[in-house]
Amino acid sequence: MRICRFELDGATRFGVLDGDTVIDLSTGAFSDMTAFISGGAAALGEARRMMSDAAETDRHELKRIHLLEPVVPSTVLCAGSNYHAHNAEKLNTPLSGKEPEFFVKTSDCVIGPGESIICDPKLTQKLDLETELAVVIGKPGRHIPVHQALDHVFGYTVANDATARDRQVRRTPEGFTWYELGRGKAFDTSLPLGPVIVTVDELPDPQALTLRTRINGELRQQTSTADMIWSCAELIHFFSVNFTLKPGMVILTGTPAGTAWSTDKELGGNWSPAPGLTPATRYCLPGDVVESEIVEIGVLHNSVVGPDT
Repeated sequence: MRICRFELDGATRFGVLDGDTVIDLSTGAFSDMTAFISGGAAALGEARRMMSDAAETDRHELKRIHLLEPVVPSTVLCAGSNYHAHNAEKLNTPLSGKEPEFFVKTSDCVIGPGESIICDPKLTQKLDLETELAVVIGKPGRHIPVHQALDHVFGYTVANDATARDRQVRRTPEGFTWYELGRGKAFDTSLPLGPVIVTVDELPDPQALTLRTRINGELRQQTSTADMIWSCAELIHFFSVNFTLKPGMVILTGTPAGTAWSTDKELGGNWSPAPGLTPATRYCLPGDVVESEIVEIGVLHNSVVGPDT
């Protein structure tokens, strides 16, 4: 099932994508998307019933509604440096590749499909954009074993982890490097999500998905989620040691090779030509158009604008 949030006549609603229409689920037993996610199997059963019984008034043409971010997460737990190829293209810290790089984004960072990513020169001169698989938690748990981890997943969506590289990567004159992940990762519009959440029954193996990024039509990233260092199940276990995972929480799973960072020698970039990929010649600027795609989920479209647009 492809679940979405949308705006219609000024009201926020949620539903299921069915071809070129969205069937409104807001009139059912669940009050909002978070309640629906918490409802688990009962909620999905209700959605199937409403799909089969949907009247024309419950169907809305996709072109006539405005899709929103599919979930407004209470917490976004993020794993950096989680693809073998991405680790190879950049300067690393002593812990890179040895344990997940742990940082947090907030709901204030989140925007939806078609919304604009703000490039604020007072914050960064090196805005980088990264497509990632996002895991949407459906069942609560703490200290979740790896072999049970995927039982806690409601579904998956597409994320764009916007990053201020010159805030993230710091170097001393002697060549010592460290990461400052707070200001480098968490800022206004730094987390586009969408366009839909695909439920786990349609994506049983999150390590067999194809990820792509296009900026102004140029293919910058393309890989399989099989290249992750830590699988989705392992990341769920890892984060559940710190937090009780709750329905509606989101886990970002890292980005593959092809970032603008890879061509930035000043910050330790180490671009290695990959078949079919176009290396970045600069970081993102106002006017750039970004397509973050996971083939099995969909394409998340966003544009970059200046702070006064």
